[in-house]
Order: sequence, then C-alpha cells, then structure tokens
Amino acid sequence: MRIITGRAKGLRLKTPAGLSTRPTSDRVKESLFSILSGLINFAEVEAVLDIFAGTGALGLEAVSRGAAAATFIDSATTAIIGDNIARAKFEGCRNLRGDFERIMRRLAKEGAAFDLIFSDPPYSRGLAQRSLALAAELGLLKSGGLMIVEHGADETLSGGFELIRAITYGNTTAIKIFKGT
Repeated sequence: MRIITGRAKGLRLKTPAGLSTRPTSDRVKESLFSILSGLINFAEVEAVLDIFAGTGALGLEAVSRGAAAATFIDSATTAIIGDNIARAKFEGCRNLRGDFERIMRRLAKEGAAFDLIFSDPPYSRGLAQRSLALAAELGLLKSGGLMIVEHGADETLSGGFELIRAITYGNTTAIKIFKGT
C-alpha cells in the first residue's frame, strides 16, 4: 500500500498486522482518484474527512495531491495513521480515535465542514449507510463537496446527497460518489 502521486508519491504506508482492516487496494484507489481528478481540483480542497480511516490512505492521497488538510477518524488504528502522517510530513492533519458517530457530532458542533469525505467502513454492518446519513444530517459536507462511500457490493445506499457516480469492483466492492447540495 502506497501513496500513488503528489508530494508523497511512492511512500509506502504502514498497515496493521493481520486482517483487522481491509485497505482499499492500490488498483481501486488509483481508479477512484482518477475519477475524482475529473470532478475536483485537489489544490482547491481545504478540508478532507476520512472516516474508518484504517491506514489513512485515502485522506493522505488527497493531501498528497494538494488538499490543504485532513481529519482522520478510526476506532483502533490511530497510531498507524499518526505514523503515516508523520512519515508523509503532512502538517495540519487531525487524527481522532473513537466512535465515528460521536466524533462526527463533535466536529459538527465545532462548525467543521468538508470539501471531501471518505467513508470506508467494514462491509455489511450498516455503517456505510449510517455514515452517509449522519454526514447529511450534521451538514458536514460543503455545498458542491463530494462524499465517497466504499461499501459491500450487496449493500444499498441512499439519501442525503445527490448520487453522481456508482462503480463496482469485482463481486465485493462498490463505491458511490455523492455531491453535496
């Protein structure tokens, strides 16, 4: 697992041992960011939120491509995310450990709003739909911003934002890109 392009191009990211996370493959990440590059200018992205961040790969890729800063949320892997942030030498990133719902509510109370939100939860637990609904409910996605939700191909997502793109990778992985209104 590595950062594909930008300031930290080629940086190998630390990953947790075992199967506790299922990081987005470099092939899927490269395809996703190719699509995103046609939809946004990363140099104009002020704030990224990476929910269920795992290694921080999605948020770090966005910062490497020019986003100003990222906030990472994970319940277990914040030490690895912190190490990856330090190794990439990215300033201004927040690394928050805990329950994603509590942290998203706290961010909303702080007045946070994001240009780009990634949500890559464990599949088939309803977390993809919950993170999408909560981001909409709390107003965390800026108007015109994008929310990318990776989920199991058998899961259905709806509501909150305008669906602008749906992609399926193999039998297991699907990604939906939503636009804030």
